[in-house]
Amino acid sequence: MSMKSLGKTLKNARELIPFTLRQVEEAVGISNAYLSQLENDKIKKPSANVLYKLANLYNVELDSLLAAAGIIQESKESKNKLLNTAALSAEKLTVEEEEQLLKYLKFLRNNDD
Repeated sequence: MSMKSLGKTLKNARELIPFTLRQVEEAVGISNAYLSQLENDKIKKPSANVLYKLANLYNVELDSLLAAAGIIQESKESKNKLLNTAALSAEKLTVEEEEQLLKYLKFLRNNDD
């Protein structure tokens, strides 16, 4: 399975919070125009500092963002951390959210890039 682009990864993480680009700008001080360019893959390799700020805000592993940007190789350990994070957050899901998550996972598996 190929990894999602950095832009898709960031957009998905932001929308899970859910935050608008302006809210992210206010929270971390990165302009929404720059964030938009990141999410649309116009900027492929932002600085590690930018990725660090976004990883903290979105509560995702920095390594997964660094790997999506091609700065480091994704390790099996970082994939396991991602799965553990998803499992822990699942405890707070409503029945409707669980159903939507399952539909989304099926969609991702059937539309592997």
